[in-house]
Amino acid sequence: ELAESGGGLVQAGGSLRLSCTASLRTRTTYHMAWFRQASGKESEFVAGISCNAGNTVYADSVKGRFTIDRDIAGNTGTLQMNSLKPEDTAVYYCAADRRPWRPVGLERSNYDSWGQGTQVTVSA
Repeated sequence: ELAESGGGLVQAGGSLRLSCTASLRTRTTYHMAWFRQASGKESEFVAGISCNAGNTVYADSVKGRFTIDRDIAGNTGTLQMNSLKPEDTAVYYCAADRRPWRPVGLERSNYDSWGQGTQVTVSA
């Protein structure tokens, strides 16, 4: 129901832009978020944006470097990642919470629709 794109290999200090497109089935009002999971580590929240794009939340580790945005009409979301570090290497997942009367959540359990993930690798 969600499909990510835009991952790849980049050198430290570089940038990547991830995109997430929602299918027709997911096209209801929803919050959107990005999570990531590095090899051997637990999944972690990266950034979230409210259904009307009026509120954004970021993990401390990415504040000032990553920007989440969305095109509500087009049902797409983006994660602009600048000043990338090797520790940003992970599989990045897009997620949707179709219960928008709640605040933007930071936990995986808040989200009920997920993409397949896209690999981001940052070399030193």
